[in-house]
Order: sequence, then C-alpha cells, then structure tokens
Amino acid sequence: MEEFLGNAILDTLLSVSDEGIHVIDRNGITVFYNASMERLEGLHRQKVLNRKLLDVFPSLNEETSTLLKVLNSGIAIRDKVQTYINNMGRTITTVNTTVPIKYNGETIGALEIARDITVLTEVSEKMLLLNETAQPAAGRSLFSFDDIVGESGCFRNAIDLAKKVAPSSSTVLLIGETGTGKELFAQSIHTASPRKKHNFIAQNCAALPESLLEGLMFGTTKGAFTGAADRPGIFEMAHRGTLLLDEINSMGLNLQAKLLRVLQEGSVRRIGGRESIPVDVRIIATTNLDPKELVIRGDLRPDLYYRLSTFPIEIPPLRDRKEDIPALISHFLSKYNRILGSGIQGISGEIEAALKQYNWPGNVRELENVIQASANMALTDEVIRFEHLPQYIYRIITGTENRRLNRLENYDFEVPVERYLEQVEKRILEEALETSGYNISRAAKKLSMKRQLLQYKIKKYSIEIKR
Repeated sequence: MEEFLGNAILDTLLSVSDEGIHVIDRNGITVFYNASMERLEGLHRQKVLNRKLLDVFPSLNEETSTLLKVLNSGIAIRDKVQTYINNMGRTITTVNTTVPIKYNGETIGALEIARDITVLTEVSEKMLLLNETAQPAAGRSLFSFDDIVGESGCFRNAIDLAKKVAPSSSTVLLIGETGTGKELFAQSIHTASPRKKHNFIAQNCAALPESLLEGLMFGTTKGAFTGAADRPGIFEMAHRGTLLLDEINSMGLNLQAKLLRVLQEGSVRRIGGRESIPVDVRIIATTNLDPKELVIRGDLRPDLYYRLSTFPIEIPPLRDRKEDIPALISHFLSKYNRILGSGIQGISGEIEAALKQYNWPGNVRELENVIQASANMALTDEVIRFEHLPQYIYRIITGTENRRLNRLENYDFEVPVERYLEQVEKRILEEALETSGYNISRAAKKLSMKRQLLQYKIKKYSIEIKR
C-alpha cells in the first residue's frame, strides 16, 4: 500500500509540474509524458505513450535525440538549449536536462526535463532590437500638450500642473483610471522638457512576469542564466531621456525594492553583472488606482510611493468632465474621417445628450472606440444616428441594458463582460448602501470589503450617497 501511495504521489507531482517531462524505458518506448510536455511539443500524450520514440519523432535518430543518446551512453546532458518548431507550427526554445535512470548500476531508461524559455528568448531579442532601433524622441511622433482635448476646470488644472513640472527632472506620478489618457500626459511632459531630444520609452509593468520584467528593465549579462546575453535594459536605453512605468502597482514588491534602489543611487546593475552603470533618467509612473489605497493593501511599497509621488497629478475620469464630451466627439470624428475617407459632420443632438448621461467606465478610450465603431457604420451618412452605435452602448443609453441585468439567462455575449460586471457590481454596492442606511462602514462590513475600497468604488461609479 505504501509503495502504491508513493508511486501515486510521484506520478501526481510529475503530472502537475510546469516543466515538460518525458521518460523512456530501456527499449526507447515512452512510459511517461506530462501535460507540460504536451503543450511544449503540441502533441497529445495518447500519440506518444507506449510508442517508440523514433516512431513518434521520425526526424530524430540515435545521435540527435538526447533521450536516446543518454540511454545509450548512460551520461547525463545538462542545460542544453534547443530551438525547434513544434507540431503546432510554433517556434519553441527550451533548456533541457536529460539524465539516465539507473537500477543496480544498469541504465534502464532516460528522463528529460524541458524548461520553456521561449518568452524569455523573445523578450531578450526584443530588448536587443529596441536597443538597435531606438531613435531620439525628436525623430518619432509623440503627443504634446496641443494634442490634449478638454477645457473643463478639473482637467485644465491637471494640464497646468503637468506643464509646470515638464521643464524639471522631477519624478511624476500620474493617477487616473484606465482610459483617462495617462500616456498622453506622459508623452506631453517629455516633449515639453529639455529631454525631448532623447528617448521616451514606455513599459507596461503588468505586461510581463516579474522575472522577465527585471531583465527588461535592468539588462542582462552573458551567463546570468541559460541563453542570457550582454544586453542593456530600458533604463540604459532611456539615459538622458524619460522612462514611463505604466501600472507601477502591478510590479512585484521585490522588484519595487530594486527599482527604489535605482532611483536612489542613480545607477543600475545588470542581472548577473557586478558593475554599476550610471543612468540619468526621468521617471514618470502611472497607476489606475488610488496609490494610498494600494499602500494600505500592501500592493505598493510606502517608500517607493513617497519617492514616486514627488509631483502627483490626478487625471479626472470622463464622468467628472462631461462638458468635454462634445469637443472629444468632434476631435475623434475628424480623426476617423481622415482615416476612413468619410465626411461625417457630427452626431444627432439626441445621441449627444444620451452620451453625456452615460458614466463612461472606460473613459476617453471607450468614447473613442464608440466613435470609431459608429463612424465605420455611418460611412456614407453625414450624421451618426442610433442605428450606427455599438449594440452595447445603444442598450445602455436607451435603458434596455438595465432591464437585462436582472436576467443573467438573457445575457448577450456581444456585450463586453467587463461592462456587464461593472453594472452588476454597481447595483450590488447600491443595494448594500441602501440597506445599511448609507453608512459606509456598515455597508463595507456587509460586503466584506475595506472601507477605503468601498469609498473608491462609490467614487468610481458615481453612486449617490443619500442622507
């Protein structure tokens, strides 16, 4: 029984491993092939198990197959980098370690462990390409303050603050919901600064795992890990220019600590390197959540927050500056008239009034997407009408979407799920507040939510607090 349990545990561990595992017996027949190896090689295990290796992989032979080579020699092959096209047509790069399985001194099989480094390799290549092709910002098309549309008081205040800080090298923290135009502000600050002739590099901190992001930011040294080469990171590439770190709160705490050290010391050390490389980089960081709430939640280091918030700028959501909607609609219509070769003059007054009532959870980006989609539908018309609008926005502004929220079985899969969930969440919060007498602390307890987070969501959804 104990032997059976031990084998079952071992089989389970090997099956759930993130690394591909392939085992053959003394006759070259596959006896184990886990799910990770299936994904790597694009094969179903049923087509591999209990079959001779060379029957499944006819392009291999006794010399080119590391499994057969180890089986015949009894000598392990470690950390061998292999790049190949798998059965699904994808180019895969792995680091393989192949060892003999021995019993009483006799080789009775071979085991191969494959670690997928395809993404790491691609990122390294992109880093090299970025280094080779990066041009000064003056030679590229970046936004400036003249490209920013909006005249509402709260929005003009944010623009004025950005203009004031632009000539300096102070670190800037842009705070605003997704789609409010944080990168537009960051580029405008750069182009209005003395650094405008040097590189502007933007990196989304949520786009890569921490291990890859660290190499991309700080660079690598040959030999730091298998396949690593001497390559600069984006800090070095942005020397004397500006580095935008988007969604800084998505960065892991360990990497946040390393970033803080770079900001304090003004130098970077490549992964695997010993030399400190001085860098003169202006940092603009962004977050789509309240940074103080992120500190409370433990998602943002307090010391990094204080360092980044030398000059914080809050970019208001579109729902707080709805008077700018007509100007934004006109701006986007002009843009897509040029792109599509259309001659749309505007939108009906009824639609404009309805769009001004909508809360725009996706902010300016969502408004642009709506105008782009509508312009495509109204190519031969002069005015955008209700039938030209995307279906989800039509249902919301005509009130039909709210009726659908009460019946999940009627959920329309053409409606973006994020939009549906936001509407549902808003209704839940409103009900919790109403049944709690609009006492935020009691409502937060009922929702098993921190009071600060509930306050943030109340502001996000423009929920009215009745007294």
